[in-house]
Amino acid sequence: MNASSRRTVTTSALAVTTAGLMALGLGTASAHVNVSPASTTAGGYTQLNFSVPSESDTALTEKVEVQLPTDNPFTSVRAKPVEGWTAEVVRGELPEPVEVDGATITEGALSVVWTADSEGDSLSADEYQVFSLSVGRLPEAGTTVTLPAIQTYSDGSVSSWDEVAEEGAEEPESPAPSFVTTAETEEGGHGHDASATDEADAADTEQASTTESTATQPVIWVALAAGLLGLAAGVLALVRTRGAK
Repeated sequence: MNASSRRTVTTSALAVTTAGLMALGLGTASAHVNVSPASTTAGGYTQLNFSVPSESDTALTEKVEVQLPTDNPFTSVRAKPVEGWTAEVVRGELPEPVEVDGATITEGALSVVWTADSEGDSLSADEYQVFSLSVGRLPEAGTTVTLPAIQTYSDGSVSSWDEVAEEGAEEPESPAPSFVTTAETEEGGHGHDASATDEADAADTEQASTTESTATQPVIWVALAAGLLGLAAGVLALVRTRGAK
């Protein structure tokens, strides 16, 4: 093999290796725990859906902990039941007292822990699970709500998703799930369910249609009566004309 051929083979090998490393890096970065809020409206309540993939080829994900904010604590936290998993809302003393709606709060929900009931309920490398919380009220608009997650495997290893992303910087290797609250709108209110609003709008529309129909009924009857009277007058005139002939 001449020098040119050797350089070509070396370059190709490096390209393949680099592509493989890039693919591996992308795969790892995209497999972190993330949160999808149903609503981000400040002052409202929302459902937080945490998507938890399992990454280890040799161990199972058997416990997931999500840490809740203590500087803007949720006054309401409820965990949605997940078959095969036990959820525990951990409550305790806040690092510092916080004033909420004029009241000073010294204790609150600190975290939520989901634990697999058995090995069969744990997550393998080919599986993921969605854990949901109902929380409120959300802090003022523009607040970044950070929710660090800790993923524990059956071999004792731990993945901590707790790095805070800085504005303008690349996403960290182990980013913490987070979202930003948005301003209250007249349409959205305090984050009420859109389906409830749609049902109310439908009811208003139906009521308006019924009212309109009821209001136009007398007009319809008057028009119908006038038509019948006109028809009767025409028949009577025709009979008189024929009788005169």
